[in-house]
Amino acid sequence: MLVDKIKHELIEQKKSKFKGNIYHYSQVNFAYNSNKIEGSSLTEDETEEIFETNSFIPKSNDMVKLDDLTEMKNHFRLFDYTIDIIDEPLSKDIIIKMNKILKRNTTDEENPRYNVGGFKIVPNKIGLINVIDTSKPENVEKDIDKLLEEYSNLKNITIEDIIDFHYRFERIHPFGDGNGRVGRMIMFKECLKNNIMPFIILDRNKPFYMRGLKNYKEDKMFLIDTIKHEQDSYEEIAKDMLNFKL
Repeated sequence: MLVDKIKHELIEQKKSKFKGNIYHYSQVNFAYNSNKIEGSSLTEDETEEIFETNSFIPKSNDMVKLDDLTEMKNHFRLFDYTIDIIDEPLSKDIIIKMNKILKRNTTDEENPRYNVGGFKIVPNKIGLINVIDTSKPENVEKDIDKLLEEYSNLKNITIEDIIDFHYRFERIHPFGDGNGRVGRMIMFKECLKNNIMPFIILDRNKPFYMRGLKNYKEDKMFLIDTIKHEQDSYEEIAKDMLNFKL
């Protein structure tokens, strides 16, 4: 019942841009943490200011990258898009659109090597130490099609199925940039679609999340336990915020 209420309230609060509740919390915390995991310099307070006022006052003399600002605003749009298509079957077009929304008006969009709006055309890897190989550009479409087909054939999707999809998606690493943020947004969508408690991976838990991805083949439970911990955290927030009747 709680997941149904989370889903309902996210949809309704998005329509009115209602502040101070689960939509507001999810937007700010998801955008801040998912971008921070990828190296954003913006703070949580700055993220909230950008969401609420479309502006912010820097808290220090540190330089802020224009792309950090752009991608933060784009993440808000990506979350809204995800809520809009929450019940649609996951597809290649949805995944590509998610990445395009995230990277719109960034310097990457101006660089043809990143191929924003399509799959990667230049090989990429995960990490600089203990490097993880990913799908070659020429194999991405085939690998994504196979992943989506196998996922769509599952019945009674579980949190373990969604985590397994995420691991395989990250190993394909289909885009020039933005793979992690798109992958984490997909998990949020698929949890709500399948009546599973959603979650936000917090930047402070990045080491556990990254270790879980790197060692997933040998020990699936490390990533599963990390994500279940994040589910518990989001559930507690939701219980507190949604403890009302209309």
